[in-house]
Amino acid sequence: MALVEYAQRGHVAIVTFNRPEARNAINPEVAVRLAEAWQEVKDNDAVRVAVLTGTGSAFCAGADLGQLIPMISGARKPENEWDERVASDRGIIGRAILRDFDTEKPVIAAINGHAIAGGMEIVQGTDIRVSVPQAKFGVQEVKWAIFPGGGSTVRLPAQLPYAKAMELLLTGDLITAEEALALGFLNYVTDDPMQKAMEIADKIAANGPIAVKAIRRSARECLGKPEREALRIENEISAPVFQTEDAKEGPRAFMEKRQPEYHGR
Repeated sequence: MALVEYAQRGHVAIVTFNRPEARNAINPEVAVRLAEAWQEVKDNDAVRVAVLTGTGSAFCAGADLGQLIPMISGARKPENEWDERVASDRGIIGRAILRDFDTEKPVIAAINGHAIAGGMEIVQGTDIRVSVPQAKFGVQEVKWAIFPGGGSTVRLPAQLPYAKAMELLLTGDLITAEEALALGFLNYVTDDPMQKAMEIADKIAANGPIAVKAIRRSARECLGKPEREALRIENEISAPVFQTEDAKEGPRAFMEKRQPEYHGR
């Protein structure tokens, strides 16, 4: 079995961490396969939304401290094809954890267990998040004298209240799913996050795919920008949407009291 599994159900791609014996920690093979999965999500026109989940009791424990980190630091030499690929292209890691790669389509995290360090950073790169009650979240890199370089010093202060983000970054402490929900980091906490995630994914997939991509892009690009600049960006992104065939089909279906049929054109 692959350490990262990729499947498609209708217009929904399902990406699954499959290294449960290591709490789904990211080793070189996981990084490569995850980066490839995100590229497929982006390139496949039939995919309108993706769901990321894990097998076993953990969502993702972050970078493998015995395999990935020593190789990055130079303490370990490449030993196989996966090591060689990461060693020759360090950008794979940033793409794998959604730091330096944009799928251009919504990604929903169905969090089946703890999301720590790099696992927490992948969650920060997703758009909608559903978790089991027993999951814990945090970036513990500082405890091991390393840097949470998967985007946490940029994204956490934007996604959480500043003071709480700094507490997590500087202490390495973990928070519960209920705390993460109260802070607005999660959308839902449920015993079956995959079911809820797929329910949301199906709703998104039924909407106009061009509009979905444009709305997501605008929200992300406008985040933190001054209002005047943000509104200019929104205008640039939104205008082409109104010229699409889907934009004609939506109102027509509404007037005819039927479900719209969108084709991404």
